[in-house]
Amino acid sequence: MKILHTSDWHLGQKFISRDREEEHRLALNWLAQTIEQEGVELLLVAGDVFDIGNPPNYARALYYGFLKKIIRTKCRHVVITGGNHDSPQMLDAPRELLQILDVHVVGAATEPSADEINILKNENGEPEAIVAAVPFLRDQDLRRTASGEGAQERIERIKEGILAHYDAIGLAAEPFAKLNIPKIVMGHLCVTGAESSEKQDNIYLGNVENIRADQFPSQFGYVALGHIHRPQAIGGMKQVRYCGSLLPLSFSETKDEKSVTLLEFDGQKLERISLLTVPIGRRLKSIEGSLEEVQERLLTLNERHKDELPPWVEVTVTTDRLIPNLNGLLHDFTKDMHLDLLKIKLNHEHLPLDVQMPHEQLEDLQPIDVFRKKLESAGRPPEDMEELVATFRELETWMRERG
Repeated sequence: MKILHTSDWHLGQKFISRDREEEHRLALNWLAQTIEQEGVELLLVAGDVFDIGNPPNYARALYYGFLKKIIRTKCRHVVITGGNHDSPQMLDAPRELLQILDVHVVGAATEPSADEINILKNENGEPEAIVAAVPFLRDQDLRRTASGEGAQERIERIKEGILAHYDAIGLAAEPFAKLNIPKIVMGHLCVTGAESSEKQDNIYLGNVENIRADQFPSQFGYVALGHIHRPQAIGGMKQVRYCGSLLPLSFSETKDEKSVTLLEFDGQKLERISLLTVPIGRRLKSIEGSLEEVQERLLTLNERHKDELPPWVEVTVTTDRLIPNLNGLLHDFTKDMHLDLLKIKLNHEHLPLDVQMPHEQLEDLQPIDVFRKKLESAGRPPEDMEELVATFRELETWMRERG
């Protein structure tokens, strides 16, 4: 059986105020063609289908248009789980309708966990794959709030809740252990040892070590993970993998090669894992150097990618002198070029150490970073920080789900 593992589409993402409709359209068209050409029979989407809980209409149209395309191919089943960016209610709303088309959606964790077990059947009504579709587990899915509970207790209870949920999934899958068919568990979380291109904020309180690769139930031959945008195997276990995001989602991901993961099963045995590179629809480029070096590289970039969507570029100009109106100068320089200059930074050399300290721009910070800085400036003691950050995170998740 051929299975394709994808995640982190982030449809509807705004990139420094610009939408990414055309890039996502190209990526999903390629994905649909790949499914048809490779003869994929099962598609997995491990969370963060959308970037916000209330995505724009064009993002919803891309989602449903893609599903319409692939149900006409040999792909008999699709399993989609919610991520921390998704609204469970929005994903689950058409669940019964999509299930008629063998598109199985699990936006929110269910109780009991056995409800997350999907028995996928062939045209003869016989089981041909088992997929435990575990979405992003929210705080309320993992623990009950206890009066007087401190930050460290909350961290431990969240970890215990994650392990307990996957243990329950393992128990629910035991009746199918003797079936010689692929058995897969999905997850959207940070796993110990995962590497990201940037400081990808943990989605739970505490550190990023929520669960180890060897703590997933052994009943499953493959663990399909989402949330980390860089493709990688975890804990030295080739069958525990992040497939990565479909597009580069920030300038820090420009050096990552984006891919999806093709799995080939013979019965329940995972025979082969292949990474299929996603073509780049629009390049994100970071350029650093003196003003003259930056201008030279912008000219080269303009000539090199004229047949693609205009690249989006950030530049950092390194100088030991004052450059009046640098922004206007560079925007005038690139106004007729086939590229969009989105960010301009200035890095002063040979200045006193206190002046050389990097100046953070608000657009480079996440809301949680701004909140932490406000706490620090207000002089809040360290023992209060984790508790307040956890509360902020819960509020941020609640607001994201509502768009």
